[in-house]
Amino acid sequence: MRFLGIDLGWTSGPSGLCCLVWNGQTLVLMDLDRRQPLADILAWVDTWAPVGQPAGIAVDAPTIIPNPTGMRLPDRLTHQYFRSYHAGCYPANQGRPFAQRTVGFGQALLARQFRHGIDIQPRSPDRWQIEVFPHPAVVHLFNLPRILKYKKGALAERRQELAKLRDLLWQLQQTEPPLVLTELPAIPLNGSSLKVVEDQLDALVCAYVAAYWWYWGPQKNQVLGNEETGYIVVPQRRLLQSST
Repeated sequence: MRFLGIDLGWTSGPSGLCCLVWNGQTLVLMDLDRRQPLADILAWVDTWAPVGQPAGIAVDAPTIIPNPTGMRLPDRLTHQYFRSYHAGCYPANQGRPFAQRTVGFGQALLARQFRHGIDIQPRSPDRWQIEVFPHPAVVHLFNLPRILKYKKGALAERRQELAKLRDLLWQLQQTEPPLVLTELPAIPLNGSSLKVVEDQLDALVCAYVAAYWWYWGPQKNQVLGNEETGYIVVPQRRLLQSST
């Protein structure tokens, strides 16, 4: 089983890409990339998860947008459940400039036999896609009081927050399912290079959430919404044992 994480550029920006493989005991990081044209992103998907290969894809983007205006149900639920974490997501409707691109990407995955995977049999070979949201996922996986604010603000603050995310990701080696890591990108000094690493680490979070959903299913995950309204899969808060 393979797990692809895609931090999709909602308009025309590059997308972070990550591939994890389950070897029967652990997850192994196989690829961490960043590409821009949708054709290149889909070619990457076809390389790591060709038709017939069991795989789950987690996309950080609204791939189902049924509402002409306003806010989707899953968007409202993120504000309801995660407001205290500063993790309400950006509202999506069909009038937004990104809608055609993000929905079209979900449809391109459907054409590659990735059904929407809000109903799965945990730990079974399958082929599906889900929408995810890295901010609350990181808060819950690492039991944080709020999101890590590495997307906005002064460069020094963004670097510091992204470094915190990088450090936390190493802890996934002790989480179930465990993720084996040998290296992660260094945190660069300049803003453009920082954005590259940000996209890649977000993609790694997405891929791990896909694996977490496959491994645990609804037992340890929330599904906000449904296939008609749009939905977001978020790991439930995982309380870490104290070291004292």
